[in-house]
Amino acid sequence: MSDFGDWYKNVPLFTRYWLSGTVSFTLLGRFGIFKPQNLILYYDAIKRFQIWRLVTSALYYPLNPSTGFHYLINLYFLYNYSRRLEEGVYAGRPADYCFLLAFNWICCVIVGLLIEMPLLLDPMILSVLYIWCQLNKDTIVNFWFGTRFKAMYLPWVLLAFNMVISGAGVQELIGILIGHLYFFLMFKYPQELGGPSLLQTPSFLKGWFPDQVGGVHGFGAPPPRRPAQQNPRGGFFGGHNWGRGHVLNGN
Repeated sequence: MSDFGDWYKNVPLFTRYWLSGTVSFTLLGRFGIFKPQNLILYYDAIKRFQIWRLVTSALYYPLNPSTGFHYLINLYFLYNYSRRLEEGVYAGRPADYCFLLAFNWICCVIVGLLIEMPLLLDPMILSVLYIWCQLNKDTIVNFWFGTRFKAMYLPWVLLAFNMVISGAGVQELIGILIGHLYFFLMFKYPQELGGPSLLQTPSFLKGWFPDQVGGVHGFGAPPPRRPAQQNPRGGFFGGHNWGRGHVLNGN
């Protein structure tokens, strides 16, 4: 338990809250402490001022034997890629990362209400994963059966994989589009196309979560290329270390 506590305390702030929230609400719904129908997104319920659904729909996932493995994969991607972003380009700038999550969440809620999508966890995770992949396009990632490709293709591989396995893919596609919207407005448009910065972290978030000394400075700057890292032994899910690769042509 002390090892688990040490690991948990070392998870960055917003990744820790997000991971804890989805595990908590999923288990509470699974064991009937909260009724699952009270946790998902419904427009009629929102009109009745059940505002908590806007948040719980992005945290809760219906857990049963047929969805358990997919949920575990979601937890892995949430932890892995949210942590990489929070400790990478957003290191020392918690308000900016909070704004990223808030922007993606608001977009997910809007789309969810428009198309009657009651669960938002999948698109939220894919949106964060997509942003990391765009900021690390040339990083080589590993997938099932030893396949290797650049990180820029990972969201599309996951989309195709879910379409083949479960016939789904709409939520993944929405997550990719939302992640692309944030990436375009925050990075591509102002930096590569010379346009104005259309997204700015609100000052009240800066007041709540002030920048930390020693972090990465210059909001909107992509992370520098990093040297190759050794993969840890064992990995997750029986040794598969999905998405954790080496920088192409790294030293």
